[in-house]
Amino acid sequence: MKKIGVKIVLVFLILLEISCHSLKSSIKTFNTKQNEVYIDSMMNNALEKGFFPGAQIIVGSKDSVFILKNYGYHDYSKKELVKTDDVYDLASMSKVLGATLVAMRLVGENRLKLEDKLGDVVPMYKNTAIADLTFFELLTHTSGLTPSITFYQSMLSTPDGSPLLSKEKSENYPDLFDNMYVNKNIVYDANYLSFEPKENYVQVYKNMWINPEFYKMVYEKIAVANTNPRGKYLYSDLNLILVQQMMETNTGKKLDQLANKIYAELGISKIGYNPLKWTSEQNVMPTEIDNFFRKDTIKGYVHDEAAAILGGVSGNAGLFANAQSISVICQMLLNNGKYQGKQILKAKVVATFTNSPLAKEGIYRGLGFDKRKPDAFYNKNDFGHTGFTGTFFFLNPDNNRFLIILTNRVNPTRTNRLMYKDDFCPKIWKQINE
Repeated sequence: MKKIGVKIVLVFLILLEISCHSLKSSIKTFNTKQNEVYIDSMMNNALEKGFFPGAQIIVGSKDSVFILKNYGYHDYSKKELVKTDDVYDLASMSKVLGATLVAMRLVGENRLKLEDKLGDVVPMYKNTAIADLTFFELLTHTSGLTPSITFYQSMLSTPDGSPLLSKEKSENYPDLFDNMYVNKNIVYDANYLSFEPKENYVQVYKNMWINPEFYKMVYEKIAVANTNPRGKYLYSDLNLILVQQMMETNTGKKLDQLANKIYAELGISKIGYNPLKWTSEQNVMPTEIDNFFRKDTIKGYVHDEAAAILGGVSGNAGLFANAQSISVICQMLLNNGKYQGKQILKAKVVATFTNSPLAKEGIYRGLGFDKRKPDAFYNKNDFGHTGFTGTFFFLNPDNNRFLIILTNRVNPTRTNRLMYKDDFCPKIWKQINE
């Protein structure tokens, strides 16, 4: 009788475990139809209100893609619909999908260590104020470096010494750039900038080449840019430019070469720097009308000025991609660095970079990756990044979901911040995690 009783209890416990497992599974089941209706509604509202001209979106898990859709047009002329193969300027998403991925690879191979110091790796910084900054500090934005430097403006001047920009529109300041008006008499420094190709000059735009001598000035300015307390969080483009220099000096290879090797292993081709080298101009989304520096609607070249003067390949920006290529990277990260049976990045390194090592100090940043203090939109373990051009991707390792939204909200002007005022991307991220 006791044996029968024990068997009944065991059967009950097994059924209970199955029931609980089914309940957990049902909680995690993604309702594609319901979420697609929500996303369609959000996107149609955004397009109607002019948040951006068009967008790509992908929602997926570590082994599936639930939603892959394109919305709207390349620009507000509405002549060309967004296609899956079209690529967007990722802006600061480049920090993780380019430089940080390479950093993860090099750390995993013990080529670089997180405690390595800038001055020990890159000789030009050996005796500077930033020599002791570590790879870790640069990746977590705790170096104290100023957020950015407008390097390109030192190549611009006016004949009479009047300001480059004015808050007021006038005869001499007719064209808008951001929230300022541009002096119509701007002169480019012929010592550093050429409007025709020259030997050893670096192309920065379709009709602009830069004298590599200019880079000495760039790096000298970075070397004295640690104007804030070290160890405190301050997001800076300069951090990832220095990460790039450490990796390039260590390997003897350029960032784009190092990143392209990883992309090739993942089998993705609609991602890379300087997109006109690997896709057609027709498949690249236009960004801003730049009335200041490039005097053109930027298309096929990086929007970010710092990345532009570095020849389009920079640790802080420069990467272009379609959502489909990024989805493969997301799946690799959610699978602990593995994709289709290949270990692309070491699992331990993925865990290190996507955690918040400084959370006890109130800094929720990962290494390279953006992480947020838990709130109405973000969970503790979420990680990803956003981009100034209107791009967004985040992953939730707890339910193995990811969201990618690519837009060109800066077309025709960066002053359009409607998508941010609406919490557009965070709202969709919250929805797919419920």
